[in-house]
Amino acid sequence: MNLENLSIAELRALQDDIKKQLKVREQKDLDEARAKILQIAQSLGKSVKELVGDGVRVKTQTVAVKYRNPNDASQQWSGRGRQPKWVKDWVDSGKTLDQAKV
Repeated sequence: MNLENLSIAELRALQDDIKKQLKVREQKDLDEARAKILQIAQSLGKSVKELVGDGVRVKTQTVAVKYRNPNDASQQWSGRGRQPKWVKDWVDSGKTLDQAKV
């Protein structure tokens, strides 16, 4: 299909058709996947819930607190990710992060 010869209106109509077709195909793929999962579960004599459990369990680890606001102990930061406002204010006031280290 040569897209260069299509008008803007035709391209937008094509874009809408593509979006609709993507939704149809995605739903079809999901339905097929569900049917396969059900078939596997039935072949094992198990329910789908027994087969997959309550969902995906992600093991999370708590990151230790590395910094604590000396003025408010409830404000703490692991040192990962974006600095909380209290850390930025602390550093902007001329103090160092080492002074807030736990």
